[in-house]
Parts: sequence; C-alpha cells; structure tokens
Amino acid sequence: MVNSRGSNNHRPSSASSFRSRISFLMLSMFATMASLYVAGRLWQDAENRVYMTQELDRRTGQGHSAISVDDTLKIIDCREQQKKLGALQAELEKARQQGFISNFLTENSGTQRKRKLLVVIGIVTRFGRKNNRDAIRKAWMPSGAVSKKLEEEKGIIIRFVIGRSANRGDGSDKDIDNENRQMDDFIILNDHVEAPEESSKKVKLFFAHAVEHWNAEFYLKVNDDVYINIDALGAVLGSHLDKYRAYIGCMKSGEVFSQPAQKWYEPEWWKFGDGKSYFRHASGEIYVISRSLAQFISINRAILRTYAHDDVSAGSWFIGLDVKHVDENKFCCSSWSSGSVCAAS
Repeated sequence: MVNSRGSNNHRPSSASSFRSRISFLMLSMFATMASLYVAGRLWQDAENRVYMTQELDRRTGQGHSAISVDDTLKIIDCREQQKKLGALQAELEKARQQGFISNFLTENSGTQRKRKLLVVIGIVTRFGRKNNRDAIRKAWMPSGAVSKKLEEEKGIIIRFVIGRSANRGDGSDKDIDNENRQMDDFIILNDHVEAPEESSKKVKLFFAHAVEHWNAEFYLKVNDDVYINIDALGAVLGSHLDKYRAYIGCMKSGEVFSQPAQKWYEPEWWKFGDGKSYFRHASGEIYVISRSLAQFISINRAILRTYAHDDVSAGSWFIGLDVKHVDENKFCCSSWSSGSVCAAS
C-alpha cells in the first residue's frame, strides 16, 4: 500500500515536468523564429538602404555616403543653375560671334557687386609731346588720389595712349617708361610701333585694350591738344545711356583729298567714289563709342580696315552695322560755348 501510494504520488510530478519542457521548447522556438524574422527584416532594410544609397549616388554622381533629402534638393538646384549658366554661356558665345555683347549694367566680382564705369578716356599722344601731356595734367586730368576719387565717384578713367619706338628700347621708350613710373597714367601698347601713318591702328588697339581691361558704358578717344570739361562730359554721356550701340561726336562729311602734297591726303581716295566725299563720321579731335562697339572692334580688329585718318577709319567700321550715329554739337571743339565738352588748343 505504501508502494502504491508512493507510485501514485510520483506520476503527477513527472507530468508537470514534461509540460514545463514543452512550454520551454515552444517559447524557445517562438523566440528563435522571432529573432530570425527581426534579423531578416533588419537585413532586408539594410539591403534597401544600401540600394537606395547606391541609386542616389548613381543618379547624382556624388560620393560614397548616404545623401539626405536636403542634399538631394541642393544637388537638383545646382544642376538647374548649371543649365541656366550653360544657356547664358551659349548666348554669350553667339553674341561674340556676331560681334556684340549684352549690355549688363553691373557685373559680379566675387561676392560683391561692382559698379560699371561711365567712360574710359584715351588721350592719343606721341613721342616728344611731354609739354602737351603736362598741360593736360594741369588743366583737366587729375593724378594720384584725385584721379582715384574721379574713378570711384564718377566712374571716369583717363590714360595717355602711346606705342613703342621702332628702335625698341631707345631713348624715346625710356623717356616714356620713366614718365609712366612717375605719373602712372599711360596705356603703353607694346605691340604697336609709333609712326604718323599708323595712328588709325593705334586708336583701334586702344579701343580693344580698354574694353578688355575696363568694363565701362563708353570709350572715348581724344587728341593730346584738346581740353575736356569733365563735368559737361559726364552730363552728356549720362543722357545717352539708353543707346546700346552709340557712336557720338561732332559729325561731318568732308572732302577726300587725293593729292599727296595736301595736308589730309588719303592714299586710298579712289575707294570713296567719284564725288570724293567721305561718309558721315565723327571729327577726330574727340569721339565716343559704347561698349558693344568697342567689343566689336576688339573681336574683329584683325580684319578691320584702317585708312590714313583714325576718324575716317572708325566711321568706316560702323557703316555696315546697326549703330546710332549721335551728332552731338557739344563735341565740336572749335566752337566753345556753355555746356561744351571740349576745346582745342
């Protein structure tokens, strides 16, 4: 009886133990399956992230790290800006091929806005004319700090324009170099040889040099025996800012001289027809052209024909172009009056 009771007491304990082992196995299996599921999802998510990163890298051409939404938007915006820049460059190249450049009032210089100059004045001079240059410096051409103030406040730059001696490095060249070291107010055209018959080429090179070095509304040529009223000049040029391709001066149309002994002899007189009369052009003492015309000269200088006189040459360059000829009587230096820009000595 005792054994029988003992046997009966043992069976319930074994059944409870068996149930506990079953529950533990099921829990372990469930935990394992849950772990595998979570690991699988994490692995899949990781693969998805890698794929998305690689796809973004492939589409954006960027580095080897994940790209945020903000970065992606910046990339898209940058590409849009590149497209606009490409379109502007294409437009600029087309304008260059046509000989004209768009008339921007301002240009970017780094992060600052740089104001466009009003005018670059080139005083055409020669060797042995230092007295003329000194007279101009005393009369209307400032130097040093005053010259800098004129540039900053009124946007006006003034320089003497001269070439080099045929005997390169001789006394004439050294005198000009010394004068320039003292005054710092020259444009020295190193590729131009000074000669009376080459004056038209010098003016052409001046316009090309000036437009390549300074961004101005206008470019002005004047002789070294002409005196300018700077305030009057600024007022007159300011009234013509709306003219994109402007050629401003005291317009004339004089006789073509065909005899070598005559002062204003033109070796190619026969090109001007049987009437021997010049086309309309500005007097050579002083005349002004707008930036687009100076750019046209710079681009086409190798093929622009020059005649004996620079005023005739300049007029010939613009004959076939859509140019506004402005006959401005304030540029007629022989008749000084109130508001006149110039006077000839």
